[in-house]
Amino acid sequence: MKGGCLHRPLVSKLCFSFVFLVTVLIVILSMEGAPVLTIFSSAPEQLKVFSQGFLQQQELRHLGDSISALDEPAGPAYESQTKKSTAIWNKDCNYAKGKWVVDKKRPLYSGNECKQWLSKMWACRMMQRADFSYENFRWQPRDCEMPEFSGPNILKRLRHKTLAFVGDSLGRQQFQSMLCIATGGKYSPEVEDVGWKYGLVKSPGALRPDGWAYRFPATNSTILFYWSASLSELEPLNTTNSVTTYALHLDRPVTFLKEYIHSFDVLVLNTGHHWNRGKFNGNHWELYADGKPVGQGRLADLNRAKNLTLYSIARWADSELVWYPQMKVFLRTMSPRHFVNGDWNTGGSCGNTVPLSNGNEVLQDHSSDLPVESAVNGTRVKLLDITAVSQLRDEGHISNSTFKGKASTGIHDCLHWCLPGIPDMWNELLFAQI
Repeated sequence: MKGGCLHRPLVSKLCFSFVFLVTVLIVILSMEGAPVLTIFSSAPEQLKVFSQGFLQQQELRHLGDSISALDEPAGPAYESQTKKSTAIWNKDCNYAKGKWVVDKKRPLYSGNECKQWLSKMWACRMMQRADFSYENFRWQPRDCEMPEFSGPNILKRLRHKTLAFVGDSLGRQQFQSMLCIATGGKYSPEVEDVGWKYGLVKSPGALRPDGWAYRFPATNSTILFYWSASLSELEPLNTTNSVTTYALHLDRPVTFLKEYIHSFDVLVLNTGHHWNRGKFNGNHWELYADGKPVGQGRLADLNRAKNLTLYSIARWADSELVWYPQMKVFLRTMSPRHFVNGDWNTGGSCGNTVPLSNGNEVLQDHSSDLPVESAVNGTRVKLLDITAVSQLRDEGHISNSTFKGKASTGIHDCLHWCLPGIPDMWNELLFAQI
C-alpha cells in the first residue's frame, strides 16, 4: 500500500478514481469556505497488528484486572423499546436481547437419528435422561424478527461458500449442531468428507484428526471445524523431543487460520475455557508475546493473557478483511458453566431439569462477556453473543446423564450441552447475521 492505494490490477482504477473524487471534493469545500477534509493514509508499518512496543502501549489500555463500561456500545440504540420491527435481518438488532419462548416445532432434528454427525457423548436422547423439555424452546430477540431457520435455508445461504468453526469443544458442539440442522438429522451419504483439503487427517497414533470438513454437493457448501483451544500459534520448543513444552504465542493466530483463511466465507472463532493453570500445565504450554516468554509480568495472569489473545485475534482478522471484504468473521462469547457446590472434579453438580427456572429474558444492552465485546470493538469482526442467553438454560447441560446400561460415574458435566439443545440457538443467531 502506498499513498492509500492498493497495488492490485483489479482495484487500481477504482482507487485512482476515489482519490480524484476526494481531491475535487476538497477543492470545492475550500472554495466555499467550508472546513477542509483531511484524508489520512496508512503506511505499511502502521497496518501491522503488532509493531515494536505494541505490548507496552496496549497493556494498560486493554489488559486491566477488569473491563469497565465500553466507550462505544457495541449494542444498537433503539428509538423505542416497545415498538416491534417487522424487518427480517434487521442490521441494528441486538440478537442477545430478548426472551426464550415455547416452540413445539423444536427441536429441528432428532437426537436419536443424527448419529452420522453427533458425538455419542453429547446425544442425551441416547442416555438415561428422562426429561427433554429443554428441547422445545426458541430464542426471540427483542424488537426484531428472526429469519426462518431450517436446514435447506442454511445450505441455500451457504451456496458456493465455506463456513468454518475454529475453537474448543464448545465450538465443536456448535459445528455438530450445524451439521445436524443442515441435514435434518437424517443420514446423508451424499455429503463428502473433504477434510484432506484442509490437512484434517488423523495422524498416526492420534485419537482423532484436528478437525473435520464436509461438503454438500447440491449447493457446493462446506462446513468445517478445526480444534484450537486457544486460537494462538503453538510452537514446540524442543523439536527433537516428542514430549516437549510449547510456546503459546498470544499475539499470533493459530497456523491453520493463516494457511486457510482465504478459503472461508464465514468464520466463527471461540476460546475461553482452557485458560486455566490445569490445562496449561497438562498441555505444557508456556506464554509468549512479542516472540519472548512473558516471565512474571502482567501477562503471566491468564485472564490478561486471554484478553490479549482476544484483542490480537480480532485485529488480525480485521486486517485480513482488507483482502477478503466479502468474508464475515464472528468472535463468539463464552458459553457459561453451571457448576454449583464445586467443580467437575470436586463434587459440583447441575441437577436442575426445570426449564427457565431463573427467568426467560435478557434485558441488558452489553454482553456478559465484556472481554470479547471489548476485543471486537473498533473492528469489522462481529460479536456472536450467546453468554447471557445461555446462562438462563442450566437445565440443558449433560449433567450426570450416562449411556443406557452404564453406571453413573458421579461426575457432572455442567459445561457441555445436550444436543439437540442450546448450541442450536447459537447457530440460529449466526444464521440471522450471515
